[in-house]
Amino acid sequence: MNTKEQVLSFFEKCEELKSCKFIMATAKIKDLLKCIVNCPDLYSLFGEVTKNFNYLATREHCLVTETDGVYKRSYCVLPDPIDQRLAFCFCLLVEFDKDTLNFNEFLRIYFPEDGSYFASYHAFCDVVIKGMQDAIAEVFSEELRNFSPVTPNGITVNSAKAGLISALELMISEEKQYISTLRSIPEEEKEGGMAMLTQLYEAIKSENAPLINALICGYNYFVLYNKCVSDTVAAIINEITSFEQLL
Repeated sequence: MNTKEQVLSFFEKCEELKSCKFIMATAKIKDLLKCIVNCPDLYSLFGEVTKNFNYLATREHCLVTETDGVYKRSYCVLPDPIDQRLAFCFCLLVEFDKDTLNFNEFLRIYFPEDGSYFASYHAFCDVVIKGMQDAIAEVFSEELRNFSPVTPNGITVNSAKAGLISALELMISEEKQYISTLRSIPEEEKEGGMAMLTQLYEAIKSENAPLINALICGYNYFVLYNKCVSDTVAAIINEITSFEQLL
């Protein structure tokens, strides 16, 4: 593989990690690390950035815990310099792979979100995995520049699609959860709405634009008729608009 192909392979593994079920996360982390080892240019880059990198000292600055009165708040921030960002993310993934740092416990502490591992995992991917992708895209911007098609930030259209599909999966799951809790809607109506959401996600995965538009129109009618318009509906429509621009 040439450099461009290696980078695209890396992006693909990142998107698989971002879009996988939480239960598969550690396996996908292992796959991402294997991809780095099997791509000479990436392996060389990560070898260079970690050569004199003080991971333990950096980890103390990146894994932050603040106390506000009696309450503690913990979160993760990435280093600004690209080389340190790549080195920190890589070493963090290696710790998860070797289980010297428990992944579930890490999410619970530094990405608490709403208390669910599902939301915490997606928040982690938005910070750490996307942080790696953006840094790699910047390092290899010259190699990626001649690849067509690309998005304005240097990420391939396929990777951008995968990212949007992952985001839409989360939003549609949240919308299903919202609908399932409503007592004002008859069960048969709920089942119809849930079925439309399931079919919408399948249409998105298959990139079936006419069916996507038909289902989103049908679901709009459903929420207006049942007076159950959530904040998530607008977000879903906005993301679908972005997704269809890449089709």
